[in-house]
Amino acid sequence: MRIWLSKSSEVPLREQLATQIILGIVSNDLTPGQKLPSTRELARRHDIHANTVSAAFRDLERRGWIEFRKGSGVYVCELNIAAVTDPQLKLDQLISTLFQVARERGHSLAEIQARLKRWLATQSPDHFLVIEPDEEMRRILIAEIREATSFRVAGAGLEDCSRAEVLAGAAPLAMYGQAERVRAELPPGTSCTLLRLRSVPSSIQGQERPSADELVTVVSHWPDFLKWARTMLVAAAIDPDALSFRDARERGWKKGLESSMMVITDTLTAALLPSGCRTRVFRIISDSSIEELVNFTKFVSEPAD
Repeated sequence: MRIWLSKSSEVPLREQLATQIILGIVSNDLTPGQKLPSTRELARRHDIHANTVSAAFRDLERRGWIEFRKGSGVYVCELNIAAVTDPQLKLDQLISTLFQVARERGHSLAEIQARLKRWLATQSPDHFLVIEPDEEMRRILIAEIREATSFRVAGAGLEDCSRAEVLAGAAPLAMYGQAERVRAELPPGTSCTLLRLRSVPSSIQGQERPSADELVTVVSHWPDFLKWARTMLVAAAIDPDALSFRDARERGWKKGLESSMMVITDTLTAALLPSGCRTRVFRIISDSSIEELVNFTKFVSEPAD
């Protein structure tokens, strides 16, 4: 394997060396168990300080790419992906496996790179698609995701989620409770991110507990939200007699809300409440699922090098 180091580059020599060794392993130019040149030999060959080579080797050893064998030298590791615990290393090894298999089947490095670029260009979604049979719940889920991410969000029922024009450019999402129904309707091989329901403890965390004579009003356009909120509040030991429930689809639902000790509502209905209400928004999607969506948007939005 040949290594080129540029002393005029902004990239440190240590990083240049480590990266090229990784690329050599990924492309199978360096095979598992192969002995690498010594620190002194690499330093002499490329006219760099031995400490630079040592630092690169230590970094590669820490990341699991190479191993030091006492009295023998430095060798490329024989890695087991299933046993790897570092997420970044797992990803590196998956990429390494992809390159190795492709090379074994006769594909050149240039071909692999070209196909990867094409695949990423055609597969990167530009919006989330919330697949949910209940229209009111779907609208709330869309509102929560829009509020939490910078991604465009669309919605679809089960009857529409198999249509190619609906899925084009979409990253499908569904609640765990709908997983089987949604997957049965999606075309085979279509990936779908499943969202978890927010738990009772996380929904009521930091909630000021009302006194026995204070009224808490729950209001939503979605009837099941009213049932869901009742379950959570009773589980939190709130007196059922202190709770009032209003369907925001009915006329006059806003009347007198300002007099409630607190108004509990969903993300969509919260924007319609009268000013002066003490509002507590109960979100449906768990924090972990929202974090997953945020990380996803960062990944697909990052510019390619």
